[in-house]
Amino acid sequence: MAQPSSRSELRDYCLRQLGFPVLEINIDDDQVDDAIDDALQYYRERHYDGVERMYLKHQFTDDDITRFTSEDETVSTAAPDAATWENRKNYLEVPDHIFGISKVYGISSNFVRNNMFGMSNQYYLMDLFSNASGTGLAFGGFDMVNYYMIKQHFENIDMIINTGSLISYRFNCRQDRLYIDIDPKRVMKDEWVLIDCFRALDPETFTQVYNDPFIKKYSTALIKRQWGQNLIKFNGIQLPGGVSMNGRQLYDDAEKEIAALMEKSSSTYELPPMDMIG
Repeated sequence: MAQPSSRSELRDYCLRQLGFPVLEINIDDDQVDDAIDDALQYYRERHYDGVERMYLKHQFTDDDITRFTSEDETVSTAAPDAATWENRKNYLEVPDHIFGISKVYGISSNFVRNNMFGMSNQYYLMDLFSNASGTGLAFGGFDMVNYYMIKQHFENIDMIINTGSLISYRFNCRQDRLYIDIDPKRVMKDEWVLIDCFRALDPETFTQVYNDPFIKKYSTALIKRQWGQNLIKFNGIQLPGGVSMNGRQLYDDAEKEIAALMEKSSSTYELPPMDMIG
């Protein structure tokens, strides 16, 4: 099927692109599944269509409160001066399909991110009605990049003004932990925390993922590389009829296709990190 809508249809599509059933594709079913898994993982982590922006909420439980207020955990005792280093357990467990978190809301009514009269919004209003020469309303003079780069600093100042302290958080998708760096006394049971995050698309739910042009081409290239890898050990062996295998050529061709797809992914399908612009 030219428009696969399931994993099995994507598998069949890729094998047909490589010549099946006219040619025998010397690759195991598990190797095909591994290649598709690798393609989906790359798609979720590097392609802007591989994730969806959404809001998730969590209500603090007794276990969360206990962890936030418990004694610190030892993280290292092998320092040069034989000192012991410790780390707080101020984290919430997040689902493993969360790949990034951009904002955190909640932690009592004092945790204010947006303030109509804050410095961030006031800067926006002031700069919106000015231009480079200072002559009235001109949207062309509005420097969006400059506004975005300093907006985060204004938010921090607004936070200090409204709450008396700067609240920050840390997140790494390989840990599945959202660290919230606040006074543990401010965390209370049954309060809610809301995160602005990016969640990986589940292809079994959103089946159009299997029909994405990048997924189809990248999966096919990965399967082709594995096919070539399997045949390399038989390189140059003469078959009946005078035909010889050339696994190295298959492997090298696949490597070039994969490199081209990854380069295109970096330039076309990835969103630039906004704080690096300028």
